[in-house]
Amino acid sequence: MSTGYLTTHVLDTALGRPAAGLLITLYRIEGDIRTRCAQMRTNDDGRTDAHILPAADFRTGTYELVFEAGAYLDRIGTPPEAPRFLDVIPLRFGISDPDAHYHVPLLLSPFGYSTYRGS
Repeated sequence: MSTGYLTTHVLDTALGRPAAGLLITLYRIEGDIRTRCAQMRTNDDGRTDAHILPAADFRTGTYELVFEAGAYLDRIGTPPEAPRFLDVIPLRFGISDPDAHYHVPLLLSPFGYSTYRGS
């Protein structure tokens, strides 16, 4: 059984604070098949209350985190565009070590984002 797990942290860099209430969905990608594994919202600290992919479900493979940035920006009152420059942000990444902690943070603003493998 693996001991790895997956977490995230979303920071609103335009406001300099955590992005609370942002909806995140995790998918496992196998060829052309995209299977939903989890869906949750960030808490007041911009993190999820539980691991997105806990050790019991953790395995190597290709995954995609989908961040509902447009809905978050709408909710906090960021002036709207039609359509928004950033709406849904998919991040596809690989998990190769079944016993590692994979932390995939998102640094978000209305017109850009960045990510990296954190710790």
